[in-house]
Amino acid sequence: MTATVNRTDTLTGQMIIAGTFVTGTGETVRGLDPSTDTVLEPGYAHGDDTHVDAACSQAAAAFDRYRSTTSEARARFLEAIADNLEALGDTLVNRAAAESGLPVGRITGEVGRTSGQLRLFAGVLRDGGWNGARIDPAQPDRSPLPRADIRQRKIPLGPVAVFGASNFPLAFSVAGGDTASALAAGCPVIAKAHDAHPGTSELVGRAITAAVVQTGMPAGTFSLLYGHGPTLGTSLVTDPRVKAVGFTGSRSGGTALVAAAAARREPIPVYAEMSSINPVFVLDTALQTRGADLGKAFVGSLTLGSGQFCTNPGLVIAVDSPGLTTFVESAGAAIADTTPTPMLTPTIANSYSAGVDALSAASTVEAQAPGSDAPNSCGAAIFSTDADTFLGSEVLQQEVFGSASLVVKCTDAAQVRDVAAALEGQLTATVHADDADMDDAAALVNVLELKVGRILFDGWPTGVEVGHAMVHGGPYPSTSDSRSTSVGSLAIERFLRPVAYQDVPPALLPSAIADGNPDRLWRRIDGRLVQD
Repeated sequence: MTATVNRTDTLTGQMIIAGTFVTGTGETVRGLDPSTDTVLEPGYAHGDDTHVDAACSQAAAAFDRYRSTTSEARARFLEAIADNLEALGDTLVNRAAAESGLPVGRITGEVGRTSGQLRLFAGVLRDGGWNGARIDPAQPDRSPLPRADIRQRKIPLGPVAVFGASNFPLAFSVAGGDTASALAAGCPVIAKAHDAHPGTSELVGRAITAAVVQTGMPAGTFSLLYGHGPTLGTSLVTDPRVKAVGFTGSRSGGTALVAAAAARREPIPVYAEMSSINPVFVLDTALQTRGADLGKAFVGSLTLGSGQFCTNPGLVIAVDSPGLTTFVESAGAAIADTTPTPMLTPTIANSYSAGVDALSAASTVEAQAPGSDAPNSCGAAIFSTDADTFLGSEVLQQEVFGSASLVVKCTDAAQVRDVAAALEGQLTATVHADDADMDDAAALVNVLELKVGRILFDGWPTGVEVGHAMVHGGPYPSTSDSRSTSVGSLAIERFLRPVAYQDVPPALLPSAIADGNPDRLWRRIDGRLVQD
């Protein structure tokens, strides 16, 4: 059964392939309100390989035309998506809140972040720096050999597969940062909805599809599929017409996609954000002077959104001292005052409980929130261990997705650095330091910059600013490629590649590197950045 997309605020339970509603043929899934265990209608039947083939075929057919659109045209397209999302208003907010159990205020903010990301990339397109224009003019009289005229710009890779995340039904899902940056780069997107928020995904998919029509983009610029990751997701990643992948989720899911992409006849990049425990380092003087305040603030970050953030502070590392004792006692008192809140899905809640049980068996329980009979609710917990035990235990170094954290007690500043050096790659590392701690802080930063994508001082890692300088990435296993970011304007670089044009006739040169600079771009000419 198929039908043409029309309204954007009603749910049909169907996929969208190049502007057409398509009913799946596989297992039917439904949204679930985790706070009440209420099943939400309609049902969404999973797609199969024929749907993957259709979406990829349409994306490939759209690519040449879409990549040839002007920066201004793509900027207007992204802005139209943002406008359409905001126009959905309470329809979108209420559905996303129901499917995630997250507060309406949090979802409202996430709508703003999602539309803000789209508008950020519209600005990136209009700025033009994404072209990476470089020109080395010919030097026919150069000795001993003449130099050819060589020019460089960046072009889009091709169709991109984007996997929605469970913990951000908007900002890291169908119209999230991966989709926004890929569309900005000139790449059609095939999005795979997350089963935890199928209705939200359809609403967003309809908003994007409407913007495709409104701005005259080719229909294959966007498609939305539903299906299992190991089956439909793998088919999508291994389709030869897909040229890159954006993923946010578990380490097992991300590494499976990386392996599938690497095994292709033509391997492709997978930009997977996977696993991070985001260590917090509290240095000696900071502990002595404000340990109690830091302990309370730490719990505020730990329990935000039931701890279901990729930047949740799952590890605290400090020298064992009276100041650390004060920190832990303050954190314990703060946790005692918290109320367990629902997690995103029953599966995530069960995984969290298993992770807490594993930490309980391998370390000392410092504090746990009171229990709750509410569905899928899991209370916060803090554990502790010594550095030697931590370094010798795989269990203690694993991520527990949720509001659980482990305090690692070190003998001195040197052991703090040893623990930092032994950590896996992370998205963030946080340092709390007073003026008297600056020498230790400097030595620690030297270690951390090899381990993480973002180092922050005297704050908390939850909350990722969307801007030009942000890095949301890091060494494996926090991401599959430490050279990139999934948040901020630099994210567009993931879906571009450089092409050099040597002695190409002026009439055939792309406008970004043409004589006379018709696009008025900043370009690096003979090594100098100029706008002429």
